[in-house]
Amino acid sequence: MSREARARFLAFASSAGASWPGNFRDFNGAILRMATLAPGGRITTEIVDDEIARLRDAWRDADIAGVDRGPLEDVLPPERLAEIDAFDRAQLAEVLRVCRTSPSLSEAGRRLFAVSRARKAAPNDADRLRKYLARFGLDRAILRGR
Repeated sequence: MSREARARFLAFASSAGASWPGNFRDFNGAILRMATLAPGGRITTEIVDDEIARLRDAWRDADIAGVDRGPLEDVLPPERLAEIDAFDRAQLAEVLRVCRTSPSLSEAGRRLFAVSRARKAAPNDADRLRKYLARFGLDRAILRGR
């Protein structure tokens, strides 16, 4: 590995942008791929740049398609899902789970807002849930698969 290639790969590997979800397996695979693709057995900066791009693409695809999405991929198109923060995805996934296991929107609202509804003079859990779902372009019919 050339000195420049090594410096470039190590800078990437230890940066905040390198998530390494597969830990050593991803790292080992990257080194093995670069060594295999190296012309004349020497890893160049071009090979390192190609591998960094491949890793970033793979990690981005895993983020979009992986655990963060969960059941949301059934109700939201990929381009819409890509616009939603991970925090909101987690919250929306739980709302979706509760809605799918509740017989009505009112029951789902009661379950989701059990603590905060006690502070309201006139709790309307179904309306509150309907408005939350509308923020993401969803309604009860979509969630129930109708």
